[in-house]
Amino acid sequence: MYEIRIHSRGGQGGVTAARMMASAAVKDGKFATACPFYGAERRGAPIVSFVRIDDAPVRIYSQIRKPDMIIVLDPTVMETVDVLDGLKEGGSIFVNTHEDIEFPPQYKVYKADLTGIALSKNLVVAGSPILNTPVIGALAKLGLFTHESGKKAIEETFADVRNIEVAEKAFEEVNA
Repeated sequence: MYEIRIHSRGGQGGVTAARMMASAAVKDGKFATACPFYGAERRGAPIVSFVRIDDAPVRIYSQIRKPDMIIVLDPTVMETVDVLDGLKEGGSIFVNTHEDIEFPPQYKVYKADLTGIALSKNLVVAGSPILNTPVIGALAKLGLFTHESGKKAIEETFADVRNIEVAEKAFEEVNA
């Protein structure tokens, strides 16, 4: 089972990204679950979501303590949350950034400027760039699901063609 923990802020689309990731994996013939962790969330507050992908039915619906991958949609979350907590040795980290961020050498680090990509298409809600659709493109490039399944999951969630456009751009830009 491949387990993913997503760190974001309320309003950025982390919960929806988790659902689209699970949907894309299912479209590829996998089994998957998406589970948000809700507390006293509000727009801008740190949020955590979880995704499990497997070849067999997934029967676990709890938080993920030892993920294979960490996704950080807002790097400022790292100022208050230990996003690497429990990440498995040799695990992967994907960060929404254009800057170089240092992580311990035992992890594979990927990045793309999802914020810049979303802003380039004016994909903004309530003043915040939407990061869920570009991250689907980036994760497709990393092989979590096929590019086609990622696009289908986006199309089933959003009608605005800009969502596919930002996913395509992130697919091209991620440092895979």
